[in-house]
Amino acid sequence: MTDRIVSVLRAIVFIGIGLALCGVIFEIAGYSAPLMFRSIADGAFLRNGALAHALRWGLPLFITAVGVAISFRAGYFNIGAQGQFYIGAIAAAFVAEWLNGWPALIVIPACFVAGMTGGALWALWPGLLRLKSGADEVITTLMGNFLASLVLVYVTSGPLKDPSGSGQQASSRPLDAAYRISTSYGLSPTIIVIAVLVGVLMWLLVNRTAFGVLAGLAGRNPTMVEWQGARIWRIGLASFLISGALAGLAGTIELMGPNGRLAGGFLPGHGFTAILIALVAGLSVTGTAFVALFFGGLASAALFLPVMAGLPAAAI
Repeated sequence: MTDRIVSVLRAIVFIGIGLALCGVIFEIAGYSAPLMFRSIADGAFLRNGALAHALRWGLPLFITAVGVAISFRAGYFNIGAQGQFYIGAIAAAFVAEWLNGWPALIVIPACFVAGMTGGALWALWPGLLRLKSGADEVITTLMGNFLASLVLVYVTSGPLKDPSGSGQQASSRPLDAAYRISTSYGLSPTIIVIAVLVGVLMWLLVNRTAFGVLAGLAGRNPTMVEWQGARIWRIGLASFLISGALAGLAGTIELMGPNGRLAGGFLPGHGFTAILIALVAGLSVTGTAFVALFFGGLASAALFLPVMAGLPAAAI
């Protein structure tokens, strides 16, 4: 526990140093660093409604980051959260399209099941390659990200295409309002409840189950775990599936909540930001919640910096 706290504090210090360097760079470029930091604080947490916007961005990141932490704790570096996020959203979009006109009480749960299943299956094949043939999961999951992005472009410009869109900016047809779990504002009690349930369940899984203990040990000393009679491949496979399912869940939330449709540029940095959050949090479920909220605040502030601090959008 002490080592984990030290790791988190070290990461916070590095983030602070990074922000300070950004301030120096912007001062040299002719912008006001104090105004920039004040705008970040206001846009992230201090202005009216800022916390809700931070939660809007932070909760889906938290869900994906917790899944990343599960696989990393077990010693498997699943870098494919972005692809699993995409495939989960795509699977949910197809189910919503196929069941269009059905009652929301059927369609919404079906979309969540499809999204989590899609994300888990997209994590399954790199997991099997790693466990059965020793293929490097970093390479295979990165490949999965690129493949998923191509699938997203195909789907939004083909089977689910909205006639008003075209090319790389094509998007899917908007979801029926009855199937949305939040408005374009982004936050709703449903999303909060889902994130809390995920956090509680993953904390219990990590800290109160044999799987959680063995996964943590396997990440540090797999030989010792094998000596105790546990099957490493089962732990690895479960960690890949959980990680992919949670990324797919986050993709489904974004589809059925704030976005309401798929698009060719559907949150392209979500997965890698989630990986960063998990690492900064020291792979702790509790720490991930706080770090995700912090990054959600930064994402919220980034939308206001061009207006509040006069920074060019390309620099944010």
